[in-house]
Amino acid sequence: MNQLDFKGRHAVITGGATGLGYAIAQRLIASGGTVTLWDRDDAAAQKAARSLGGATRAVAVDVAQHASVQSAVQATVKDSPRIDALVNSAGITGPNTKVWDYPVQAWRDVMDINVNGLFHCCREVVPLMRNQGWGRIVNIASVAGKDGNPNASAYSASKAAVIALTKSLGKELADTGVRVNCVTPAAVKTGMFDQMSAEHIQFMLSKIPMGRFGTPEEVAAMVPWLCTDDCSFSTGAVFDLSGGRSSY
Repeated sequence: MNQLDFKGRHAVITGGATGLGYAIAQRLIASGGTVTLWDRDDAAAQKAARSLGGATRAVAVDVAQHASVQSAVQATVKDSPRIDALVNSAGITGPNTKVWDYPVQAWRDVMDINVNGLFHCCREVVPLMRNQGWGRIVNIASVAGKDGNPNASAYSASKAAVIALTKSLGKELADTGVRVNCVTPAAVKTGMFDQMSAEHIQFMLSKIPMGRFGTPEEVAAMVPWLCTDDCSFSTGAVFDLSGGRSSY
C-alpha cells in the first residue's frame, strides 16, 4: 500500500460504517490520520470504529436531517477541534424502475440522502474549514451522474447534482485553502448491490470495458490523495474511477 501524508489530520466520513466509507477510513488511518465515522446506523458505526482502532470515533447522524448534521458537527469538534477533510460517502440507490413508475416517496428519499444530505454536511463543515484556513472535501458521485443509467433515474439525477454542487462549491472556495473535488466510480461491489435488481447489476457490468466491478480498495486508493496537501491545484474537479466506462 502506498503511503500518503495525512499525519495530524482529522477526517469525517459520512456513511463510514461500511463499503466505500469504511475502506477510505482504513486508508486515511494508515496514512497517519484520525477519523470520525458519521452513519445513521449507530450500532454499525460503533462496530466499525472498534474494528478500525483507537484513531476512530463514531457519531450517529441522519444526513438527510439538517438538525442531525448540526448536532453531529458539535459532537465531533468536542473530541477533535479540527475537521480537515470531509468525505461525503453516504448514499442510497433507490429502486430500479422507469421514471413513470418511480415511487414518489422513493424519489424523495434518494434526493434527501444523496443531495440534501451532502448539502447539509458541506454547509455546516465549510465554515470550520474556512476559519482554520485549510480543508479538503471529497464527494462520492458516480458515472451514473455523467451518463444517466436507465431504470435508475433518481440515483442518476442525484449524482449529477453532486457533480454540479462540487463544481459550484469548488469555485466558491477557490480563493481559500479549501479544495473540493469528487470521484465518479462505476459500479463497486458493496452492500449497495443489495438495493439493486440483478438485471440492473448486469447492465452496469456490461458497460465497463475492463469487464469487472471496481473494489472499495481501488476507490480508497484515490480519495485519500484528494484529502492531502498534495491536492493543491485541483478543485471543482471530477476524477474518473470507471474501468474505462466514462473517461471524460
